[in-house]
Amino acid sequence: MMMHRAARIEDWLHGTREGFARKRGYLPTVIPYTGYGSTGWVRILCRVLLSKPARPGKSVGTRRRRWRSERRDAGIRGWRSFTSVPVNDVTVTIEINGQVHRVQADRGGVVDTVVRVDLAPGWQVARLHTEASAPVEAPLFIVAPSVHHGIISDVDDTVMVTTLPRPLLAAWNTFVLDEHARVPTPGMAVLLDRLTATADGAPMIYLSTGAWNVAPTLTRFLSRNLYPAGALLLTDWGPTHDRWFRSGREHKRANLRRLAQEFPDIRWILIGDDGQHDEAIYGEFQRDFPGSVDTVLIRQLSPSEAVLAGRRVKDAVDERHDPRWIYGPDGSSLAAQLAAQGRL
Repeated sequence: MMMHRAARIEDWLHGTREGFARKRGYLPTVIPYTGYGSTGWVRILCRVLLSKPARPGKSVGTRRRRWRSERRDAGIRGWRSFTSVPVNDVTVTIEINGQVHRVQADRGGVVDTVVRVDLAPGWQVARLHTEASAPVEAPLFIVAPSVHHGIISDVDDTVMVTTLPRPLLAAWNTFVLDEHARVPTPGMAVLLDRLTATADGAPMIYLSTGAWNVAPTLTRFLSRNLYPAGALLLTDWGPTHDRWFRSGREHKRANLRRLAQEFPDIRWILIGDDGQHDEAIYGEFQRDFPGSVDTVLIRQLSPSEAVLAGRRVKDAVDERHDPRWIYGPDGSSLAAQLAAQGRL
């Protein structure tokens, strides 16, 4: 099947940029992402990019120099994460629990693969590297067979206030805004922390239509604002084999279906907002996999957010009679309603 013209153009652009970067001495670097799995398999996620090698003597420095470096790295503007050069079809070696597996990264340098391996429940680590890169560690959360609850949360306008439905402001937040200026949704970190504490051993999944480019920034944001650690399921922006752009809605649908099939005994708490398509996507998932849904928590946009998102305020709330669907403007409101029902 012939690739879409846009995909061919993208491949040519990546190849040209990769050639220039290699001539300048840039080397492959594996960017690890948090994975998840059961005691018999694990989903490994990472991306291979070309990066400038550290100059000799720079690895050890004064406390002041390290502090400046951390400030500089953490204060990267969003657009810089989209200037990285992916390595096309490179082989990535996965070392985990004494076993070695080799897989190929895709056109965008992304590895998303399942490895069969026996692991104990809880947090584990996989070592990832290419032939020319140093090994890095990828955290993995292994779900015990006895666990029957999990949490899936949207990111934009759910755990992070980005007002994503407004295209211009969304572009500003993604490409320009310093990550320290991003605002956490009030009370949502406490809600997620209480949910993970109540369901011991429950997997925490952050499902977003955001690009893998922003994964390091998003991980730092979640950690800095005390959100529970979990796997990020993002996507790769740009053309596919048969269309100009990937579908964010289909990305969410596909991963929800996949999680339901991977963990058929888990009932998920789904968390999203009413500013995009979370209600429709979660509703479809509940109809298709009724036994996989425990609760749906929807953060309501404020009137100003709803209006600027191009919606009438009265349409911001979908009238539902299912007690498993709970609406609230922030994390504390959702937590209070859960507690009133004896579910938190």
